Amino acid sequence: MKKNYSSLYIMLVLVALLFGIFYFMMPQNYDTTEAPLSEFSTKRALVKVKEMTTKPHYVGSQNHEVVAQYLVKELQNLGLQTSLQEGFTMTEKGTLVKSKNVLARIKGNSNTKALLLLSHYDSAPHSYSHGASDDASGVATILENVRAFLHTKTKHKNDIIILFSDAEELGLNGAALFVTQHQWAKEVGLVLNFEARGSGGPSYMLMETNEGNAKMVDGFSDGKLRYPVSNSLMYSIYKMLPNDTDLTVFRESGKIQGFNFAFIDDHFDYHTSQDKYEHLDPKTLAHQGTYLFPLLKHFSNADLTNLNSKNDKVYFSIPFSFVSYPFEWILPMLIIAFGLFLIFIFIGLGKQLLRLDEIIKGFVPLLGSLIVGGGITFLGWRTLLAIYPQYNDILHGFTYNGHDYIYGFVCLTLAICFLFYGKTAKKYLEMNQMIAPLFIWLLLNIGIFLKLQGAGFLIIPVISSTFMLGYYVVTQKTNSVLNLILALPTLIILAPFIQMFPIGLGLKILVGSSVLTVLSFVLLLPIFGSFTQKKLWATLFFLLAIGLFIKAHQSSGYVYGKAKPNSLVYVLNADSNKANWATYDTNLDEWTKGYLGENPKNAKSLNTNKLYSKYGSEFTFMSDAPSKNIEKPTIEFLKDSVIGTKRYLKIKLSPNRKVNRYDIFSNTKMNNLKANGVKSIDLESKISGKISNKILSYYVVDNLPLELEFSISNDGKLDMNFVESSFDLMTNPSFSMAKRRDWMIPTPFVLTDAVVVKGKVKASPILEDNPKPLPERVYRNIVIDTLKQSATD
Repeated sequence: MKKNYSSLYIMLVLVALLFGIFYFMMPQNYDTTEAPLSEFSTKRALVKVKEMTTKPHYVGSQNHEVVAQYLVKELQNLGLQTSLQEGFTMTEKGTLVKSKNVLARIKGNSNTKALLLLSHYDSAPHSYSHGASDDASGVATILENVRAFLHTKTKHKNDIIILFSDAEELGLNGAALFVTQHQWAKEVGLVLNFEARGSGGPSYMLMETNEGNAKMVDGFSDGKLRYPVSNSLMYSIYKMLPNDTDLTVFRESGKIQGFNFAFIDDHFDYHTSQDKYEHLDPKTLAHQGTYLFPLLKHFSNADLTNLNSKNDKVYFSIPFSFVSYPFEWILPMLIIAFGLFLIFIFIGLGKQLLRLDEIIKGFVPLLGSLIVGGGITFLGWRTLLAIYPQYNDILHGFTYNGHDYIYGFVCLTLAICFLFYGKTAKKYLEMNQMIAPLFIWLLLNIGIFLKLQGAGFLIIPVISSTFMLGYYVVTQKTNSVLNLILALPTLIILAPFIQMFPIGLGLKILVGSSVLTVLSFVLLLPIFGSFTQKKLWATLFFLLAIGLFIKAHQSSGYVYGKAKPNSLVYVLNADSNKANWATYDTNLDEWTKGYLGENPKNAKSLNTNKLYSKYGSEFTFMSDAPSKNIEKPTIEFLKDSVIGTKRYLKIKLSPNRKVNRYDIFSNTKMNNLKANGVKSIDLESKISGKISNKILSYYVVDNLPLELEFSISNDGKLDMNFVESSFDLMTNPSFSMAKRRDWMIPTPFVLTDAVVVKGKVKASPILEDNPKPLPERVYRNIVIDTLKQSATD
C-alpha cells in the first residue's frame, strides 16, 4: 500500500511541475491599477487597444483613416515628429493597394544602425475583424513602451524608428512600400515586429535571419528577458504555416533581420469579428510588453551594423531563462549520448541487470503504444468530424473546445501507454524496456543532426533519461527524487510541443501530439514503470479522457463569443445580367437558407475564376437571386496599338459605385504588366496563393480607378475578366438583408458579405453622338512622404 501512495505522490509532483512550466511561461498578473510612468503598463496599453478597435478598420474603410490619424496624434503626444508615407505597391503575386504608413523617429547620440519597431494597424478585410489582437495589441505595445522609454530619458546610441505599417493583411504592402521606397529603410539594422495569430496564450519569439543566427541569438539573450518563450525548432514550424509577416519583407527585400513576437492561442478568433477588445487576454498583452521594454533598452545601445553571421546556434527557453549553444555541439552531444547508452547497456548486461531478450521485447510495448495511441487519435478525430460536422465551419482548424480535445487525447494516449507497460511480474522490468525507446530517440536525433539541426536540443531529454538508466546499472537501485530531477528536461522541452502543435497547426495534428506523448512517456519509464497498479492508472486516465470528451461535447455548439461562421455573396454577371446568391459554407444554417433555400444548387460554375482564399475555399452552393440595378464599372481602352509582334494595351476600370476590390483574370499571356504605375515587387509571399489565371487583386482606396498597362502577342486574343466587389451587402440600400443571429459571424479568409459584379473586360459603350478620341493617358504613381514634403515618381 505504501508503494501505491508513493506512485500517487510522484504523479502529483509531475503534475505540479507541468503546471509550473506552463504557468511561468508568461506573466499571470498585470497592473489593474496603472503602473508607474517609468514602466510598461498593460492597463494603459489596453486603453489604446480599445480606442483603435471600436470598429473594423480594414484598408479602404472609413475607420481606417480614423485609426491612422489616431496614431499620428498618439505619436505627437509623445513629442515625436510624425510623417506619412503613401503610395501604390504590388507584391509579387498581384496584391495591389495604395498604402499609408505612419512613421516617427527618435534620434540617438551615436547611431550605428537604426532599431525599427514595427506593427501594422490595418485589420483583416471581409470578416469585420476589429483587429484587437491582430494587430492593435502590437501597436499598443510599441506606443506604451516608447512612452515609458521616453519618460525615463533613457540614453541610447541608436536611432529608433517607429513604423505602423499599412495593408499587412492584404499582401504586406505597407512594409514593401517602406523597404523599397523610403530613405530610412537603408539605415535600419534590426526590426522588432509584434504580431498575433490568436487572442491569447504566451507570445513566442520567431527569428527571421538571412544566414546564421548566432549573433541574433546572442543579442536576444543579452536582453535578459524574464519570460522568453522560443526555441530553434519554432521557426521551422512557423515556415510551415500559410503566413508571412511584415518582417518577411524586410528580410527578403531589404536583407534586414529581425524578431517576430506573436501569440497563437485561441486561434479561432483570428481574422474574425470576434477579434475584439474584450477577447484579448490582458496577460498576453503584458507578455508582449515584457519583451519590448528590455529589448528596447538593449538594442538601442547595441552595435547593429552587422548582425549577420555564418554560424548557427541551437536555442530553447526554460522558465525565466534562455539557453543556447553552437550547432557544432550537436554531433559531440549525440556521440556522448550514444557512448553513455552503450556503456550502460554493457555494464547492465555484465551485471545481469539487463537481459537481451527483455531488451528486444521492449520494442513491443513501444511500438504498440505508438501505433494504437496514434491510430486511435487519428481515427478518433476523424470520427469526431463526422459526428460534429459543424467543426468544419472553423477554417482555422482549431475549434472552440479544442483545448479539451488536446487534453482528452493526451489522457487517452497515457491510458494506452499504461496498459502496454502494465506488466509488473519482474522487478525493474522497466529498465530493460527503457533500452528500446532510448535507441529510437537516438536514431531520431541522428536524423535531426542530418536534416533539422534547429531541433538539436531534443538530445538533452535523451541524455537525461540515459542517466536514469546509468544510475540503476551502477547502483542496482533507483532513486525517485533523482529520477524526478532528471525528468525535468523531458517536461520542460517536450511537453509544451504536445500542446503547441495542434494549437498552431490545427487539430488535424492531434496525432502528432499523441505520438509525442508516447515518446515523452517512454523517456520517463524509470518513473512510470515503477508504478504499481498500472491498470488502475490506465483506468483513471481513460476516465479523465472520457470526462474531457463529455466537456467538449457540452461546448460543441455555438453561442455568442464562440459563433458559427457563415458566408453569403451576391454575384451579378454583367454580361448576362443574371444574379445568384452564393456561399462557401458546407453546413447551411437558418440565415443562409433564407437566401439559398432548402435545396440550393452546386456552385461549381461560379468557381471558374476562383477568388483567393487562405485555405483554398470555393463557392459550394448557390441559388437564383433577383437582378438588381448595380452600377457596372466603366472600362476604357486608353491605348491599343501594335508594334512588331506585340500588341500594347492600356486599360482603365473606373468604379461607378463605392467598391473595395477588383480581381483581374486573364487567359491570355501578359507581359510587362504595370498596374496604377507600378510593377510587381519580387517577394516570395505565402499569403497569396497561386491561382493560375489571376493577374492581380486590387484593394481600392478612395474609389481610385484601376489602370493596367501590358503587352500581349499580336496573334493572340485578349481574354480578360474582372470581378468587382464591394463589402457592403449587409448595408447596401438595394438589399433588405436579415441580420445574423448573435451566435453567427462572417466567415474569415474569404470574400463574404459582398456585392460582386463580374464580367468580360471590354470597352464600355460610348453614349455620346460624336465621341472624341481618347487621348493616351499617363498614370503617375505618386509617393507622398510628409517628412520630405515632396512628391516623387
